[in-house]
Amino acid sequence: MTTVADAAKDFLAQRRIAVAGVSREAQGHGGNYIYGRLKSRGYEVLAVNPNADTVAGDACYRTLEAIPGGVDAVVIATNPSATGAVIAEAARLGIKRAWMHRSMGAGSVDDAAAATGRAAGMTVIAGSCPLMFDPASDFGHKCMRLFMSGKPTV
Repeated sequence: MTTVADAAKDFLAQRRIAVAGVSREAQGHGGNYIYGRLKSRGYEVLAVNPNADTVAGDACYRTLEAIPGGVDAVVIATNPSATGAVIAEAARLGIKRAWMHRSMGAGSVDDAAAATGRAAGMTVIAGSCPLMFDPASDFGHKCMRLFMSGKPTV
């Protein structure tokens, strides 16, 4: 079985990552923070929101399928009620890595969607934040990784 640390390392080794669930109102939204951090770390990050044309001045795509050239991985920062649809689309497109973001509270984790993704051959990290792991992390997120009691599952 893959450990969370190994799955996170593989996920963050991908250079073209979609962030589904970025918001037009960036203030306080985890998906936008992840988007910006990955971008600042040199990743090719693509925003996905069915209701936005741009996010942070960048093009925003309505679906994963609309992204020219596809992506290697997807961070899901949606309401959990939308997570299943993102996983289903990712599986249909052959995306092999998904990370259901969770900070404090429920985040985007949906256990049924995680099981669906895994059954389709995806590595699904259900919980935590990609920014807790190198090379995307900062000091605060590293501390969170050490002290958070709820561990993500793979």
